[in-house]
Amino acid sequence: MRVYLLIGLCIIALAAAGFAVLTLWPMPSAGAITVVAGDPKRGAYLARLSGCVACHTERNSPAFSGGPALSSRFGDFFAPNITPHPQYGIGNWTFPQFVRAVRQGVSPAEKPYYPSFPYEFYTTLTDRDLADLWAALRALPAVETPSRQHSVGFPFNVRDGLKLWRSMFEKPAAYAPRPDKSQAWNRGRYIVEGAAHCGACHTPRNLVGGLSTDAGLEGDPAMMDGGKSPPITTAALLHRGYTKESLIAALRTGVLPDGDAVGGSMFEVVHGSTAFLMTEHLNDIATYLLGLE
Repeated sequence: MRVYLLIGLCIIALAAAGFAVLTLWPMPSAGAITVVAGDPKRGAYLARLSGCVACHTERNSPAFSGGPALSSRFGDFFAPNITPHPQYGIGNWTFPQFVRAVRQGVSPAEKPYYPSFPYEFYTTLTDRDLADLWAALRALPAVETPSRQHSVGFPFNVRDGLKLWRSMFEKPAAYAPRPDKSQAWNRGRYIVEGAAHCGACHTPRNLVGGLSTDAGLEGDPAMMDGGKSPPITTAALLHRGYTKESLIAALRTGVLPDGDAVGGSMFEVVHGSTAFLMTEHLNDIATYLLGLE
């Protein structure tokens, strides 16, 4: 009996120590910000390009007042209200807190965000991009709608456990223009690998949701929501017969070259994001994905 009691006490002590370590584990410090005056019109466009509208807006509800469920094998995640409401939105946030949340995935309360929020890709957003997004969100009407709580079971509902996940699987995007490529190719890469976060769906994830480090844009046969995504590498797109014109048309309308239509989460991407993009930026995306220079 004493042996079992000692084992039980050891387990409790180890669990308590682990909890203390995770709780006290420091989050990454905020980076320097060059504060610039934001352009709300450009910010509204970036919100479309970055998928903010689609994720943070429930159908038939005010824009940015909270999104539909993002289902996964871990549970359902809900994008919060990000209107300027002081209680239910982000009306009490500061611009530095907004930047840290978007680029580093850290809340004003020093808690890590779940990677269902694609902050790993938003690390490439510039200070100007974020200032414009901030200006656009601050210009919205405040909506008195509480954010929905995530429906995630144990142990994934222990938010501090994400600190351990981040140390092992976080993969922040990095961007630097390539001088040997055209401006269109470089802009397309900036959009695809950053703001538009195409890799969030089109890159395989491991059993705990970490992105593959060596299979970028190769498609995910077992997406978190139970669906699957096709590869969108240059070789895969060319093999399926895509041209620049047909890829632009697919991103604008959702109609594929064979006459079929996109489905699943890509339907939301098209109708909530890419259908609103300027032809120039659709051209940039197609140029990069198809390897054109």
